[in-house]
Amino acid sequence: MKRRTPTPINDDDARLFREAIGEVRPFEPVAPPPAPAKPKPYPRMFEADEAAVPGELLAMEFDPGMLEVGEELSYLRDGYSPKLLRQLKRGQFSVQDEIDLHQMNAAAAQATIVEFLAEAHHHGLRCVRIVHGKGLRSKAAGPVLKALTDRMLRRRDDVIAFASARPMQGGTGAVVVLLKA
Repeated sequence: MKRRTPTPINDDDARLFREAIGEVRPFEPVAPPPAPAKPKPYPRMFEADEAAVPGELLAMEFDPGMLEVGEELSYLRDGYSPKLLRQLKRGQFSVQDEIDLHQMNAAAAQATIVEFLAEAHHHGLRCVRIVHGKGLRSKAAGPVLKALTDRMLRRRDDVIAFASARPMQGGTGAVVVLLKA
């Protein structure tokens, strides 16, 4: 389909159009309406959490036998305040780097720990985490990497303190280490 080209507008057409329309006046600018007020926040989740607390306190959804009591690692070098170890156990130090020793044999884990702590010292890191695992697949001798980590950290001069990590950071399967600056 072929389009027609529009005929050009001549002066007579423009004059006839202006006479038919009449006088034109521009619109006055109108200010936009004000934005509606935002509603006040309502703490629905807070109220739901608070309402759920009594029921959660009565429910025993965990096995008390699964608590990791007695498996925690803890060490504080002589000459330092016990408050430092309490702060470390409470998670009051920010972990700046971490290493995971899972799937390593003892020799590889030992070399990795030495290299990791040297690198942490080089970068001026003060608090690091070493994930050694809980040794669930270890033989009757117990968790190999956990015991290795414990022995190595106790012998190092640059370690001020260490403690098993908080549950959300690996629990007894990891250790948080405080290093000398």
